[in-house]
Amino acid sequence: MIAIYTDGSSLGNPGPGGYGVVLKYQGHRKELSAGFQLTTNNRMELLAVILGLEALKGERQQVTVYSDSKYVINAVEKGWLKSWLKKDFKDKKNPDLWRRFWKIYQRHQVGFYWVKGHSGHVENERCDRLAVKGAKQKGLPADQGYLDSIAQPPPVI
Repeated sequence: MIAIYTDGSSLGNPGPGGYGVVLKYQGHRKELSAGFQLTTNNRMELLAVILGLEALKGERQQVTVYSDSKYVINAVEKGWLKSWLKKDFKDKKNPDLWRRFWKIYQRHQVGFYWVKGHSGHVENERCDRLAVKGAKQKGLPADQGYLDSIAQPPPVI
């Protein structure tokens, strides 16, 4: 069983944001962290899960994702995501990331476990520090998916 611990952070919502991921498997450990100049907390929570799953080698891995994001966990476990997919994400936020998540999620056997944030859970606290560090870096790239979602369409003439 592979364990993936994740967290996202946004310093302001929206604001600079980052993600933190810790992957653990048979004594091996890998950490991932980065940030964006303008994004949201939910985008970073979801991106952390995506990048954790994308870091896996092979197919059909058995994975448990530990997250403090009810947004991510409920979307999957309560079936919201399947409904959003059927409606092509009409009026839903983060369709770019949800499509990316769905693609990698189907390649593995993924279960979710909710952990209360900021409650002293060692790996969740580590992911939080990684996410905040990612958000505070200098010269952060743009989160193009977020920028596209807030762009105003040109006026119809």
